[in-house]
Amino acid sequence: MKVKNSNFVDYVKIFCRSGKGGAGSTHFLRDRTTAKGGPDGGDGGRGGHIIIQGNEQMWTLLHLKYQKHLFAEHGGSGSGNNRIGKDGESKILQVPLGTVAKHVETGEVLFEITDHNEEKILLEGGKGGKGNVHFKSSTNQTPRYAQPGIDSHEDWFILELKVLADVGLVGFPNAGKSTLLSVISAAKPEIANYPFTTLVPNLGIVSYREDRSFIMADIPGIIEGAAEGKGLGLRFLRHIERNSTLLFLVPADSNDIAKEYHILLGELEKYNPELLDKDKILAISKSDMLDDELKEEITKELPTDIESIFISSVAQQGLVELKDLIWKKLNA
Repeated sequence: MKVKNSNFVDYVKIFCRSGKGGAGSTHFLRDRTTAKGGPDGGDGGRGGHIIIQGNEQMWTLLHLKYQKHLFAEHGGSGSGNNRIGKDGESKILQVPLGTVAKHVETGEVLFEITDHNEEKILLEGGKGGKGNVHFKSSTNQTPRYAQPGIDSHEDWFILELKVLADVGLVGFPNAGKSTLLSVISAAKPEIANYPFTTLVPNLGIVSYREDRSFIMADIPGIIEGAAEGKGLGLRFLRHIERNSTLLFLVPADSNDIAKEYHILLGELEKYNPELLDKDKILAISKSDMLDDELKEEITKELPTDIESIFISSVAQQGLVELKDLIWKKLNA
């Protein structure tokens, strides 16, 4: 399950305007038998909302990239015989699960969409005005006024996608994340021996024992300083926020595995300290180049506060044990 590079959009800025409420009617009953009847002006219809709806079949905000201005329909005016105006049609924006809505100016998070068909109102339509029938009283039998509809609302918003996955792969560029994902899932990410092959998050469904499965995300590689925006920076760090378990990948040929792990950890902490509360696993990738003696030497230098495992995606070593460990973490 590969998200194509050219089609993956995880951030859009949109201008929205809800519908204006319809005006109430100032009307009096007139028919063949009644020359001067009482008030019978109907209410105006409600203006359409701007609604955000979750769609589990979607993986990108691409469809909104070229729709910067989104408008809902105005409500219809009321009319005689107590006829209520037509409600304005709401504008429904379908988005992938994991989409967060923010206010542009304040940066305030308004809501997030995590379930299929879940709906949240981004902007409410204006209420319709009351017709003159509501203003009849013992002292005013013929009210010649009605309420106008409530005006529409408009504003700028940001929609930001945070990929929904159970496990997030964290590592420097060229750590072997894409290779691992391609081997243990049906995903086919780009793989090459140079930094930043992965430019968008790739999702893979990993099959486990007895038809069980979990979703793994290959996040573009972190570099030192990513929390300050270096390299691909913050754009992709936010995708890690959704993962319940973080799988740190450090290659066996690293000069200092523990140091590399702590640099990765430090970047996550600078971005969002809450990320350190997640379950973590350290996998030493490309371990087919190590013999048992070397593994023992490396194990002595590994961090003691995280479970670690030696794996090789190419040689298919340690992958079953890795999936067992991940499953244990996900269901702890």
